[in-house]
Amino acid sequence: MTAIPQAPNDPLDAGQAALSRAAWQEARACFEAALGGAETPEALEGLGLACWWLGDATCLFAARERAYRLYRHRHDDRGAGRVATCLAMDHCTFRGEAVPAGGWIRRAERLLKGAACQEFGGLLIVKANMALMYEHDAAGAQRLAAEAGSLGRTLGDIDLEMLAMAFEGLALVSLGRVGEGMRCLDEATVAALAGEMSDIDATCTACCCMIYACEKTRDVERAAQWCAQLEERSRRSSYQLMFALCRVHYAGVLIWRGAWAEAEAALADAIGEIEQTHRAQAAGALVTMATLRCRQGRLDEAAALLERAEASPYRMIAHNPCLLGRAALALEAGDAEAAIDYTDRFLRSVPVEDRLERTAGLELLVRAHCVLGNVEAAEEPLQVLRAASATIDTAPMTAAARFAEGLVAAAHDAATAKRCFEDAVEGWVRSGAPFEAADARLELGRVLFRLGRRAAAIEQVRAACEALRAIGAERAAERAQDLLTSELDPEDRPAGDTDMACPLSHRESEILRLMAQGLTNRQIAIQLCRSEHTVHRHVANILTKLDLPSRAAAVSYGAKRGLV
Repeated sequence: MTAIPQAPNDPLDAGQAALSRAAWQEARACFEAALGGAETPEALEGLGLACWWLGDATCLFAARERAYRLYRHRHDDRGAGRVATCLAMDHCTFRGEAVPAGGWIRRAERLLKGAACQEFGGLLIVKANMALMYEHDAAGAQRLAAEAGSLGRTLGDIDLEMLAMAFEGLALVSLGRVGEGMRCLDEATVAALAGEMSDIDATCTACCCMIYACEKTRDVERAAQWCAQLEERSRRSSYQLMFALCRVHYAGVLIWRGAWAEAEAALADAIGEIEQTHRAQAAGALVTMATLRCRQGRLDEAAALLERAEASPYRMIAHNPCLLGRAALALEAGDAEAAIDYTDRFLRSVPVEDRLERTAGLELLVRAHCVLGNVEAAEEPLQVLRAASATIDTAPMTAAARFAEGLVAAAHDAATAKRCFEDAVEGWVRSGAPFEAADARLELGRVLFRLGRRAAAIEQVRAACEALRAIGAERAAERAQDLLTSELDPEDRPAGDTDMACPLSHRESEILRLMAQGLTNRQIAIQLCRSEHTVHRHVANILTKLDLPSRAAAVSYGAKRGLV
């Protein structure tokens, strides 16, 4: 019996056509019209997809759960498995709920039974996504994505093949195989932007994987080139949501480049847009904004953003990044011990195989131990960082390792520290990272002063101060200015008369007087409106210049000379 073709104005066909044009409201109306005649799982599934793009979570869950039940009633396991897979991601995307998501994944696995079909390919992609983004299992994600890509090639499904390639590339990058991963991502992004891929969600997700990888590797040039094309594509499209998610990752790249005003605007727009619809997905934007606020020295705002990101529905996505954010915030506020605690928790939560994810924690751990003077404790994370640098072999990674080496060497070998910091400056300048380059210049200036290279030291510290003020890093610029003031300004020249000269600067003498009053470093920092880290450095300089073993000995020295 020959099937009678459906009429051109059939609402189900019209709804599918509207979805392909990204006309979400029109698609919703068509599927609702179709359901007015008879309730079918196809119409409910279409309605759920339209509502996903519109951000109507209430209608989305109701439509997809009803579609699942009708497919099961029809004994259509592939249809039910496909919808179950979508519901797993919905619980992550909208509600940040891992337990129901896992339940839907298991239902989809049981229904699809590993069949060589598009539905099983979609399930593999979702599992790879969850392994990478929520479970921090890059090795598992790489295996799942490779399996999905093989299935896509077998089926001749270019959307599945290229989306799998994008996730495999992102997983490889996370595992430290940056060159191999980026080649996969470049190819998948070409297929997406050239129109070779037809599925809108797959197209946008492949692009987002690329920008996320650029953010993780700090690959500014590659991100800039791809984002120019993505922005043009988004202006011509009606599917802004996925590009809002891409903008969050690109904002991370902008922070790295020192384009902080542009990054702040992009993040504010993305947070507003995503929270209105796919709320849980705003987690990354909140953490990235907290990172920016910390670098700007707006510590209270950074803490508030992290506290917000640690609550439901963001926690499922943001928990690990928040630990790292808390560590950076504690270190900036002068609490190195808390920074170590947060960083240790972060590193315990990230698999050893995920080398790129762990490097940021290792960098922070070395810094914090060095601030406390625990050079021996800094050696272990430094060795791991060196090994990661040798494997990953990118300019930013090499610069980070050399900077960490400089911090450790500065405790006992200023000449070696000088070479390390010079290499770090060069690497970060070449990578287009002004904040990191300025940080390295400041540390280079410190060791140059210790080596008696005053002119070279002043040049480096001045350059650091200017660069930090130019990008809006006022708190860090103050640290640079403090160092310049203590070494250069007339009021900070050695105090006392010519017969009984004191080797301390004006600022150091001021801190010595506060030490004599019994104030701790934290109390001194509050009184002088400086960070505890800065005060710690000044106290260390006082003891070094006076060649004394303790604070008590320094106070006694000051009392004998009338300085306190």
